[in-house]
Amino acid sequence: MVHKMMALVACLALAGCGLPRGAGFQSEVLAAANANTAAAGETPEFDFSVYPVTGETIPMLASWPSRNMQHLPWFNAVAQPASLLIAAGDLVQLTIWDAEENSLLAGPGQRATPLQQAQVSADGRIFVPYIGELRIAGMSPESARARIEEELLRTIPSAQVQLVVEAGRGNSATITDGAAGVGVYQIPDRNFRVLDLLSLAGGANPTFVNPQVRLTRSGQVYGVSLRRLLDQPQLDIAVQGGDRLRVVNDERSFLALGATGSQSLFDFPSGDLTALEAMALIGGVSANSANPKGVLILREYDFAEVRDGISGPPQERIVFTIDLTTADGLFSAGKFLIQDGDLVYGTESPLGVALTAVRLATTLQSFTN
Repeated sequence: MVHKMMALVACLALAGCGLPRGAGFQSEVLAAANANTAAAGETPEFDFSVYPVTGETIPMLASWPSRNMQHLPWFNAVAQPASLLIAAGDLVQLTIWDAEENSLLAGPGQRATPLQQAQVSADGRIFVPYIGELRIAGMSPESARARIEEELLRTIPSAQVQLVVEAGRGNSATITDGAAGVGVYQIPDRNFRVLDLLSLAGGANPTFVNPQVRLTRSGQVYGVSLRRLLDQPQLDIAVQGGDRLRVVNDERSFLALGATGSQSLFDFPSGDLTALEAMALIGGVSANSANPKGVLILREYDFAEVRDGISGPPQERIVFTIDLTTADGLFSAGKFLIQDGDLVYGTESPLGVALTAVRLATTLQSFTN
């Protein structure tokens, strides 16, 4: 009986390809030739190319086209004065104080004359009695007050001016999407930052995995990840009047299949995701069945991105191979970036099939006994 069982184990191990498996062997996956098989004695043409991820190839592979993030421009923050700048559309309330007995503005017994609230015109002007149209856009409230008072002193020697500004559209910014509270927000001063605005709006949508900030200013779109804004204060720029902000989710994803810790579609948790980080995210490779020397990353480039194999991929379909059993493979996997739409595939180990055969034989023996 023992000899029969040993023979059964050997047969099952040799016929491993017939046993249930969760993934293909590396040799099987990389042997898939296209329909135009080569003639006898010729090298077959494959519809993909294979590149190992090593310390030698990483510099070249890093220069190939990337579809990871839309690389939008952004600014570095510049310190701004705390005061607001008056802009077209702001509402200005003037109160003029006059100590003269026969004031040109105040009635008998009055010293303060509140004027009707005026809106700064499109060309940046307001009307002030005894002065006329005066341009104040681009000035701080204190500078505008001093300028109006200076002009009034020519007619009213004892005039003193009080000025209050209520921000209008020209001194407001809009959050259009991706935050708890969308709407129009007044800019209180020139040092009001993007993160200040998002905080007023209740923060980014909590369901977003890797929120991205998009800023539209003067017809140009700028972009940065929220994580970078939080980690790098020099990127937290001042908001300007007319800015439009929206927060969008990072919609990039990659697929994990085969002998990996989990098989699913995974969102990118950050701007850059290395192959090593991706392996940690999916739970590594299966301890019982995977071939750690045969982790494959399958990627499809656009036809327009095809190059000579050095400055770009030689074909649209590329398979990158990673060996997790060597230090060079691990270091290189920590530098190789996963791209949107990649397939991370764990190949099966022949040893895993043999172990399955042993377990099956053991089960059969137990059943027989």
